[in-house]
Amino acid sequence: VDIPAGRRAIAVDGKTLRGSRTAGTGADHVMAACDQGTGVVLASTAVDGKTNEITRFAPLLDQISDLRGSVVTADAMHCQRDHVTYLADRGAHWILTVKGNQPYLHKQLAGLPWKAVPDATRDDDRGHGRREIRTLKILTVSAGIDFPHAAQAMQIRRRRRRLDEPKRFTTETVYAITDLHVHQAKPAQLAAWIRGHWAIENKIHWVRDVTYDEDRSQIRTGTGQQVMAALRNAAIGTLRLAGVTNIAAANRYHARDSARPLALLGII
Repeated sequence: VDIPAGRRAIAVDGKTLRGSRTAGTGADHVMAACDQGTGVVLASTAVDGKTNEITRFAPLLDQISDLRGSVVTADAMHCQRDHVTYLADRGAHWILTVKGNQPYLHKQLAGLPWKAVPDATRDDDRGHGRREIRTLKILTVSAGIDFPHAAQAMQIRRRRRRLDEPKRFTTETVYAITDLHVHQAKPAQLAAWIRGHWAIENKIHWVRDVTYDEDRSQIRTGTGQQVMAALRNAAIGTLRLAGVTNIAAANRYHARDSARPLALLGII
């Protein structure tokens, strides 16, 4: 995903460490803030069984010293009034998905006159044996939407089909809101930030699961799982900043010579 220049976009997302589950305890959960452009995790925090991601949102972003002008993207769980107040106080902007946990707001957005609105962007991608068509519609909602600081509403529609089944499309419609005004972000920028948020699954979570086999890790003592998750994030971030696109191949390359990781870190 090409992330627009001019603003830093930070995706907030959580992940369950499945291998940490025991017979008597649930699996640990961690939440991270990731730079969409570089794929580098900027901050992370544990989400223990006594709380949830919502209460850890501000403590997570408190670890980032300067959010001014940044765009924070998050899923529907974080579509919370307290969150946008916090981000406004930090000088940050936001794009939040709206789903069933905000039923009145979701109903308001779904009831907007989308049929009369032309597509602001349209992307047609083919890959991994499927075709996906994504369209974005945008409406200014400075009044009439019951959510603080909301300036624009978005309808994201994704139509997918397998290339070997040309007549079988699945369609998903998602709504989102942002405090960014028309003059602050072009439609293509909004679309890229929305896609960039979903791409974190591939840039971070997929790599940790598939390349580092995180879900099968049996480390369960104390905060061991969270520490290992942080180390995996650091390794991925270091390789990304070095221009690496294939993390698995880079791991094999650096494993062949103990001096290579040290050189990558600038230690030698």
